[in-house]
Amino acid sequence: MSQAEELLPLAVEAARMAGGLLSARAGRGAERDVRAKSTPTDLVSEADHSSERAIRELLARRRPRDGFVGEEQGGAEAGDSGLQWVVDPLDGTVNYLFGIPQWCVSVAVRDGERTLAGAVYDPNRDELFTATCESAPMLARGESAERLDRSDAPSECVELSKAMLATGFAYDARVRAAQAQVLARAAPRVRDIRRFGSAALDLAWTAAGRFDAYFERSVKQWDIAAGALLCERAGLSVLELPVHPNLPWGILVAPPALAEPLMELVGGP
Repeated sequence: MSQAEELLPLAVEAARMAGGLLSARAGRGAERDVRAKSTPTDLVSEADHSSERAIRELLARRRPRDGFVGEEQGGAEAGDSGLQWVVDPLDGTVNYLFGIPQWCVSVAVRDGERTLAGAVYDPNRDELFTATCESAPMLARGESAERLDRSDAPSECVELSKAMLATGFAYDARVRAAQAQVLARAAPRVRDIRRFGSAALDLAWTAAGRFDAYFERSVKQWDIAAGALLCERAGLSVLELPVHPNLPWGILVAPPALAEPLMELVGGP
């Protein structure tokens, strides 16, 4: 068994465990300890912190020498094993706080060169998306599992005019204004555009073919580490969106034949 295959079950265990804790909290009613981070619209709750603490404690027991970086802890732990866990303990916090069932837990592990394994768990649908750097991505629902493969998508799925896109918006108002201009240009050129609020799930759903492509700016490493691996292993191109004034770095995921025209459409101001 390879190192990636050995690490994946722990990523899955951490994601499922945290998803269960979050679901239980959601069932008890609204979160009371909520505050803003970078902007008034960038929210964090005790649910985020509790989920991250639980994941860190699990990983510390099982892999005490590994590093860790999470959305809420405010810094990275290097470790001395050469491996680092990249965790979003609650991706889609605003959805979670408003009772919108589109949020997840994302857990990935990487070495100095690449992401080795990742898991994205959606407790609302009991869907688990997994991949390693050596194997095809999988989607598990209950007792069933299916392989995710976008490499043989029908030809019509790579026509820009028929593409269903997913995207997300930054918290900074100036960035949102610039993103609105990009969307205004893109909307008449594609089938439609969806914005749900969880980058990790957007990536997982793109790997599963629910979206044809996905792009977003201002994403962080914990948002995309597991999801980008899913898409890459599903046969999609994973590209970087270049930086422009009021348009920070971002990610674009699309079938190879669609990647270039989509980059021309959304890659600049």
